[in-house]
Amino acid sequence: MRTVQMSNYTVGEDCFEAIPEALEAYGARTVVLAGGARALAAAAPGIKKAIEGSKAYVLDTIVYGTDSTQSAIDELEANPAFHDADIAFAVGGGKAIDTVKTAAKRLRKTVFSVPTICSNCSSATAIAVVYNDDHSLKGYAYPDAPAHIFINPAIIAAAPEEYFWAGIGDALSKQPEVEYATSGGGLTHTGALGLALAHTCTEPLMTFGAQGLADVRANRASEAVKQIALDIVVNTGYVSNLTNQPDFYYNSSLAHAFYNATTGIPRGERPYLHGEVVSFGVLVLLAYIGDTEQLERYAAFNKKLGLPVTLAELDLDESHLPRIAELAQNTNEWKQGNPEPFTPEAFIEAIKAADAFGKNLA
Repeated sequence: MRTVQMSNYTVGEDCFEAIPEALEAYGARTVVLAGGARALAAAAPGIKKAIEGSKAYVLDTIVYGTDSTQSAIDELEANPAFHDADIAFAVGGGKAIDTVKTAAKRLRKTVFSVPTICSNCSSATAIAVVYNDDHSLKGYAYPDAPAHIFINPAIIAAAPEEYFWAGIGDALSKQPEVEYATSGGGLTHTGALGLALAHTCTEPLMTFGAQGLADVRANRASEAVKQIALDIVVNTGYVSNLTNQPDFYYNSSLAHAFYNATTGIPRGERPYLHGEVVSFGVLVLLAYIGDTEQLERYAAFNKKLGLPVTLAELDLDESHLPRIAELAQNTNEWKQGNPEPFTPEAFIEAIKAADAFGKNLA
């Protein structure tokens, strides 16, 4: 038996007007809002105003913390208001939403998601990234996908531009990673559907990415911002839920293995965003499989948007590569996200090749 979860979604600057109907569909009478402090400041007033027009009321508004660590998940799960609410609104970026989803799963609680940034597809997925308290990767959790997503382009356009930028970088990985992971064939209906939808993920980024980023920088809730938000949240999120199943895993591959490994490399003070690092990991994947045409295309797009094309832009160099290769072998992507076993030696050579290609870009 296979159950595939696909969230409902409402998009538009008036999306919160759909909240009362969504709450009524689940018979909800009590609600809790949980997320990041900045995200709640941006979205909570609109959410609460919409709830006033329903039969439900808000028990509490909870700042979850700053990272999707196991300790943050445990603390949220133990919060009395979170425990008692019929519906938990997960408000914020991927880390906030992953924390809420994971805590809600253990309490068998329904989640509605409100992405205030679109740095990844967490708002739609049945997977969550969990970190240790030192921010190194602990592993994945498998919560339920949010039942409903409310995507407000005005809130996303008003958020810090770096999250939108990094979200484009993360979404760039979906199509090439799924295409490679499924290239061995033998797909089930669900896997084939995931691959078909993966084919829709790159073109919106190439078409609307530069304009969308410019509009976010100008705080404009444009059509380009909406199209990028839909691609990052819905397209890639749906692909994730179709390609991440108990009997197969095609959801991510070497680009995410690279990112996950780099979380264990001590670097400077500046934090490196998930999608920022993944976007270079895409170049590594394309170098690994020898797809020069796509390597040129994706690297040129990275360069155009200011996403990294070299190790130096991530405060990494060749001295880090043996450790990165060692850590990558512990990742889910290394073990499952490929049609044939990766080798550390070829992985290191691919990183070097991607870096060399990036250095030669004009």
